[in-house]
Amino acid sequence: MIEVVHVTHHYGIRPVLKDISLQADRGEILALMGPNGMGKSTLLAVIAGALWPVIGRVKIDGKWRRATPEDELAIRRQVVYLPAEPWLPKDRTGREWLLAVGRLYSIPETRLMDHVPRLLSLFDLEGKGDEPIATYSTGQRKKIALAGAIVTEAPVMLLDEPFAGGLDPSGILALKRIFQKHREDRDATVIMATPVPELVEDIADRIAIIHNGELIACDTLAGLQRMTGKAGPLAEVYESLVNMGASSKIEQYFGGSQ
Repeated sequence: MIEVVHVTHHYGIRPVLKDISLQADRGEILALMGPNGMGKSTLLAVIAGALWPVIGRVKIDGKWRRATPEDELAIRRQVVYLPAEPWLPKDRTGREWLLAVGRLYSIPETRLMDHVPRLLSLFDLEGKGDEPIATYSTGQRKKIALAGAIVTEAPVMLLDEPFAGGLDPSGILALKRIFQKHREDRDATVIMATPVPELVEDIADRIAIIHNGELIACDTLAGLQRMTGKAGPLAEVYESLVNMGASSKIEQYFGGSQ
């Protein structure tokens, strides 16, 4: 469904992505992981078309991004991209925002009128749905942004740190279940960036790990466990790949306080 081919990107003279090649299959949940500042968000933005790589190309559903205006428009109709800090129209209500986004993606009006109230209920926003987004808390804004991505019914979802930004445990649970349901019922492809292994361990089909702008591993949890020789949870496997000295740094810190 998604193919990233030899993508390199840099800001000024600082390389951020170095010859990344990656693919995500239809109906797959792929987690992009790595320490902060290592290129996860940049890669997601390149896949989404918000950034254009210095080198390399991206193909979605058999079409190259920006090959022709017609192909690019066809891709955009299938993809929803939610950055870590999305723009929201603060003078509009949450319900107005969801309806506007759904109409932009040509969702039938009858389906929207049914889906929007259910989304507001799912994310505990019934009491805020008809109030301006400016009155929402940080966590509520995160929820309405996520609901905006979900209401599109796009078969490709690209989400930067969807579980961050003040999302509470009930919101995290609801979001995980939605990802799994979309994969099972609609063959949706989800790529999400996160630095926290515990948030994706139970839902990701594969985990792609980026370190210093390079793709150092991409496999199932079982595959990563075999690669590292670690039989523990994803957090342990992840640390062995990207930060082998974490434990010693912690010990050094506490040792210095004595």
